Amino acid sequence: MDINKTILLSDMDGTLLNSKKQINNADRTALNRFIAMGGRFTVATGRTIQSFEQYRSIIDLREPIIMYNGGAIYDYGENKILVSHSLPSQSRTMTAEILRLMPEVGGEVLTAEGTYVFSNTEYQQLHTRLCGVTPQFKDITEIPEGGWLKVLFALAPDDIQNLELLVRQLGYEKEVDFVRSSEIFLEMLPKGISKGTALKEYRHLEGMEDYTFISIGDFDNDIEMIKAADIGACPANAEESVKKAADIVLDKTNDEGAVAELIDYIIEENCRQL
Repeated sequence: MDINKTILLSDMDGTLLNSKKQINNADRTALNRFIAMGGRFTVATGRTIQSFEQYRSIIDLREPIIMYNGGAIYDYGENKILVSHSLPSQSRTMTAEILRLMPEVGGEVLTAEGTYVFSNTEYQQLHTRLCGVTPQFKDITEIPEGGWLKVLFALAPDDIQNLELLVRQLGYEKEVDFVRSSEIFLEMLPKGISKGTALKEYRHLEGMEDYTFISIGDFDNDIEMIKAADIGACPANAEESVKKAADIVLDKTNDEGAVAELIDYIIEENCRQL
């Protein structure tokens, strides 16, 4: 493994960020060491262009970022979207029907321009605070057409399963994909789009064709990315489904420095092969 030809791709919540939504010192020190040795680092997140702004000052990211759970690849250096995939137009009708049948659902539509909250429930408010954005509040019929990168639904953990059952009964999974991004969030994504497909597109960005990609994530929405990487890893706090998909299950959790543990592995492998 040549560290100068290696890109480490990390999930944010539950992986790079600890339970306080911070990057701990062990991970920060390891990342600085990795980059100083010639490695490249970026993240794959469900966050939007706007909601990621709060982290730009604490993460020195020079590479394009996978955002919207694979819906877009964004380059902050050039301030432009390099790759994007939008939901089909019928997503509005599907979202409205879900809201009619389950009025307790909270939710928002995410676009490159911003976040539109169509049902501001308690669990939706948790997501708004988590992202640190100021959304626009609109009825689902008032949200501008086109460019919907994903729809996020927020519900109590026990009710998320009911929502998953509902979308299957309605047959919506034939037209779009649904993925859990936490215990209280279910996301509607363009069909066939994931962090994994975004990683495959990342390999075709200029200058990235011959790099080794190592990914790390903890939840269901990270599984395809872990599978698509040359080496896929997960922290000790990852879901069992993620652990089954990973090549490496780390000993440490996101609170204990799992990313630092993975970087130590990369560096050791690099030294061993010299």
